[in-house]
Amino acid sequence: MASANINVRTDAALKAQAQQIFESIGLDLSTAVNLFLKQTVITNNLPFAVGMSYAYPASKVTAKRVSRYGVWAGKYTLPEDFDAPVDDFREYM
Repeated sequence: MASANINVRTDAALKAQAQQIFESIGLDLSTAVNLFLKQTVITNNLPFAVGMSYAYPASKVTAKRVSRYGVWAGKYTLPEDFDAPVDDFREYM
């Protein structure tokens, strides 16, 4: 297999943080990028979800969540008791 070089510009701090994470799991930056590219080809899509974000700690999540992005923004809401089953397991989290 022939090799090809990819040049990517990114923020230096972002690169350093990513490298630390990759190193902690035994990868270098090149291997991590190759994994991303391979998964993209295998799935024929991005290997992660894009568009909806609920990046809040569980303690900060309110009962009513609303989509912020995408075509579903403002078109649905979750019932107030949506997290009720999770509450039974909070002590284990």
